[in-house]
Amino acid sequence: MTGSVVHQLEGAEGAFRAIVLDGGPGWMNPPSAAVYGTPSNGCPVRIHSRCLYGEIFESTNCDCRWQLQESLRIIRKHGSGVLVYLDQEGRGAGLFAKAEGYELSQKQGLDTFASYAALGYKADSRSYEDAAALLAQFDLTSVQLLTNNPAKISALEAAGIQAEMRQLVQPDPSRETVRYLAAKEVHGHAILPRPA
Repeated sequence: MTGSVVHQLEGAEGAFRAIVLDGGPGWMNPPSAAVYGTPSNGCPVRIHSRCLYGEIFESTNCDCRWQLQESLRIIRKHGSGVLVYLDQEGRGAGLFAKAEGYELSQKQGLDTFASYAALGYKADSRSYEDAAALLAQFDLTSVQLLTNNPAKISALEAAGIQAEMRQLVQPDPSRETVRYLAAKEVHGHAILPRPA
């Protein structure tokens, strides 16, 4: 990485700073973050991977859109924090792999983890090194990580940032989301959904 660019943005809930890492020539969608207030140790942080289906198409097959919105609510309520946004669609396998996984799941009744395995993709190939690099710019040594994924905790701690998991609890998951959350739980996520 060769540096970063920081600038102000206005939002419906007030102004925040955007920070974008420069990964060099040809990197079209580098890691970025929305920074609220003045982040300090113990502040809430969300590391979020892009999800076209949930965030833009508003699919209820996953909980990505809800996680993003709930994390922003918690960060704003706290008065400061960081939302790191990574271009890691389809748990790092990309959008086409994700689409293939969905198609196979619907044809054969598999969860997406099983579909990925059948298609030869890793269950999760995401990396969180760039997230740690972004957070390091704020001299953070400890954060409340808004996640149900222990892999994110491990990645930050490997980078020298103590991370306490603050789990996100689905308030009223749809039938499709319940199945998705159950599959994530089997694969190591600490899911605490409330009954629908």
